[in-house]
Amino acid sequence: MVLDHLVVAARTLAEGAAYIEQMLGVAMSPGGQHSQMGTHNRLLNLGGGVYLEVIAIDPQGIPPDRPRWFGLDSPALQQRLEAGPALIHWVARTDDIHGVLQRIPRLGRVHRMHRGDLSWNITIPDDGNLLEGGLIPSLICWGETPHPTTRLPDVGCRLVGLYGVHPEPWQVSRMLAELGLEGVLELREGQQVRLEAWIEAPKGRWVLR
Repeated sequence: MVLDHLVVAARTLAEGAAYIEQMLGVAMSPGGQHSQMGTHNRLLNLGGGVYLEVIAIDPQGIPPDRPRWFGLDSPALQQRLEAGPALIHWVARTDDIHGVLQRIPRLGRVHRMHRGDLSWNITIPDDGNLLEGGLIPSLICWGETPHPTTRLPDVGCRLVGLYGVHPEPWQVSRMLAELGLEGVLELREGQQVRLEAWIEAPKGRWVLR
């Protein structure tokens, strides 16, 4: 079980990509459409098998017959994104997604997804919302599909720290320990739940929130 990628949500894909490119000083790579969820994305390699994803509702996509992933249909998140793109979530990679889900069914159900010639399994709660405000990761299994970072250029960006704030951080720590993800997310106590990523880029060190 390891960190796979970070999720930045935005009102539009263009707005999200421009935000990241302005902050980090590098261009994002094309992603594609997720037909099952009516979303689309762009990607940025962070090195070490980790990447950053900017995701938004695709205005050309067909709305799914269920809530979209990452809470994108949530009125609260949509209101939050009115203030600008935001780091909302992270995803962890495993080779035993079904086995983990049997132990921790709270993570949701496994869904088979695809984008272009890529396919993968990912956990999504039935209501589409994020667990503990996004601090508990979704799980992904790429199987035989090449990992997206093998196709992304190295633009000199590296994740140097991932931090979470939560009113009861010990609850989050307990669940991360069940997942075997101790130490991936550094937690501290605070009233407002949030996720922060420190990224070293050609322009210097920046914080995504």
